[in-house]
Amino acid sequence: MYLDSAKKTEIFTEYGQSATDTGSVESQVALFTFRIKHLTEHLKKNHKDFGTARALTKMVGRRRKLLKYLYNKDINRYRALIKALGLRK
Repeated sequence: MYLDSAKKTEIFTEYGQSATDTGSVESQVALFTFRIKHLTEHLKKNHKDFGTARALTKMVGRRRKLLKYLYNKDINRYRALIKALGLRK
């Protein structure tokens, strides 16, 4: 499995405030980004997997909503997160 509990804990530790901080916007966006990258690679090999394509589209929308919330709430945290994850080049 590509995303086990150890990998989730690593993501939450790096981007959240602690290893158990699963609710902060930064940790949720980081987890979505990891999953989006994995699904993108999967779809490059399996372009007819329409269920995964739909899930990817929904996930990108959820991440976008969280980023929009963070942008409106605290622009400095938004900019730091974008830079750390390498989004919006």
